[in-house]
Amino acid sequence: MLVTLEGLDGSGKTSCWKMLRDSSVVPADTTFTREPTDSWYGDAVERSIADDDADPLAELFLYTADHADHLTSVVRPALEAGEVVISDRYSDSRYAYQGATLDGVLEEPMAFVQRIHQPWTRPPDATIYLDVDPETAAERSGATNKFETAAYLKDVRENYRTLLEAERERFVEIDATQPQAAVQEAVREAVGTLL
Repeated sequence: MLVTLEGLDGSGKTSCWKMLRDSSVVPADTTFTREPTDSWYGDAVERSIADDDADPLAELFLYTADHADHLTSVVRPALEAGEVVISDRYSDSRYAYQGATLDGVLEEPMAFVQRIHQPWTRPPDATIYLDVDPETAAERSGATNKFETAAYLKDVRENYRTLLEAERERFVEIDATQPQAAVQEAVREAVGTLL
């Protein structure tokens, strides 16, 4: 089973992902992974995040290359070995974030990004979506890069809402404006139920 954690920067995804690594709710042989990865593809993504002038279409393909390598080197082998995989960010992040970045560059940008992935990606079996308003997300994340401003995150959140409405059965939505302990407990319970 492939379970992904999604949400705006500052929603608490990474904290929940780390909490699950230390939790007895998941099998001992669970593979914990994340995007961007620690590969050289992921390093290229990190460089583009730091570059305010990075071309948005080129950036999309850097993220896509990182995702492709992630599938080949981590996700598919773990799933084929019968392991549970829990990923901090995955393809929905690309749809939501790059869909927002490409708004005004392409017609129907989120659909474009989804079409690029559709023939070869491995969709998640379940996605925990941590919902938080853009202002809170920007404040928590520190707005340290171009993807963490409230104005940008507003568009990203709208894209996530579109994804959630299209596949309601795949998503478990959690109110991430709650205190961290409450959010983590809700995630722990949700993952325990899924597994």
